[in-house]
Amino acid sequence: MKLFRALLLLPILLSCQKNGEIPVVPAADTVVCAADTAFFYEQCIYRPGDYESTNWRIPAICTLPDGTLLIVNDKRKHNEGDLPEDIDIVSRRSTDNGRTWSEPVNIAVGTGYKHGFGDPALVVAENGDVICVFVGGNGLWASSAADPIRSYVCRSTDGGITWSEPQEITEQIWGIHTVNSSTRRYKASFFGSGNGLRLMRGEHKGRILFAAAMRPTGDAYVLNNFVVYSDDNGATWNVSECAFTGGDEAKLMELVDGRVLISVRRSGERGFNISNDGGVTWGTQGTWPEMTTNACNGDMLRFSAVDQGGEKNILLHSIPNSMNRENVSLFVSFDEGVSWQNPVTLFAGPSVYSSLTLLKDGTIGAYVEKNPDGACELWYMNFSYKWLEKQREKIESLSN
Repeated sequence: MKLFRALLLLPILLSCQKNGEIPVVPAADTVVCAADTAFFYEQCIYRPGDYESTNWRIPAICTLPDGTLLIVNDKRKHNEGDLPEDIDIVSRRSTDNGRTWSEPVNIAVGTGYKHGFGDPALVVAENGDVICVFVGGNGLWASSAADPIRSYVCRSTDGGITWSEPQEITEQIWGIHTVNSSTRRYKASFFGSGNGLRLMRGEHKGRILFAAAMRPTGDAYVLNNFVVYSDDNGATWNVSECAFTGGDEAKLMELVDGRVLISVRRSGERGFNISNDGGVTWGTQGTWPEMTTNACNGDMLRFSAVDQGGEKNILLHSIPNSMNRENVSLFVSFDEGVSWQNPVTLFAGPSVYSSLTLLKDGTIGAYVEKNPDGACELWYMNFSYKWLEKQREKIESLSN
């Protein structure tokens, strides 16, 4: 079998087949690519108009323990606007590294203006359940104590085949009725969509964390970041101290020494902070001058760790490498997020949010918003670290 054909062949349509109880839709080339070869593969998952929806946005992707890929995103049925628009949250699965995908499955179904859901984020809990958090109802900037944007959680115990009914957790984490004094004075909150984090090391092993951006009472357009966390596989939720002031959508990463890194959306230099106690208290916030980008949501991925058998500690960070929403790229860090090197472009054109995962075969998966024609398309990309290395070598040779 020729392992490089993912770049060279046109998509080959497959007849519909069965994957357990989920019908699999026709998809592209099914060539299996090895992690030790330099390959890049991509296919479009949703375009405007698919499944009777005018728009699609807000990608999230994760890898389940058995290697199944799970993607979740907004189905923006009538327009591309955020909440309080009428939005559904849907999921799809793949058991062949993203070459074929199940039909969409509803997680939360909107029923009209101010009755939609959006901005999903995913974590696989220590017990194997998939936890999906999101918000619903009123919009971020219109939210008030009397009519708040609300926070929800859904759970899947079968790898995303079915989902529980949305459970509201707003009062556990923020607002005038919460037990958390640090977030009682806030009037809006939403989760940083994409990936949350499950800790794999130390005394807090198993803890689930999601980054949230909260809007203080009295501040018109200010957002501060907190971490919403659970020590019982998502049954109950707590809130950290403030992790970053003047932030926005954020992502979390566990470092090899057990500390937690938060990366925060800003216009210009991207923000960061570090926690020494599992994400509860935070140090002094700073910025990365080498990651000067558009104010946009991105993602972080642990590619390898020395304490888990890797040759190097390697982190990846996806974000538009531009002051505009274009050129979604991958930055690489070999020093646990202290610095970031030579970004490699995943899509050289208008592009926005992205989510990352490590596949069971050691390759990398990305779920990315492209909008070449002014409306978002959602694309799945699969590539090897060797491909990423070769792209970085080309960039380094051009700069020398």
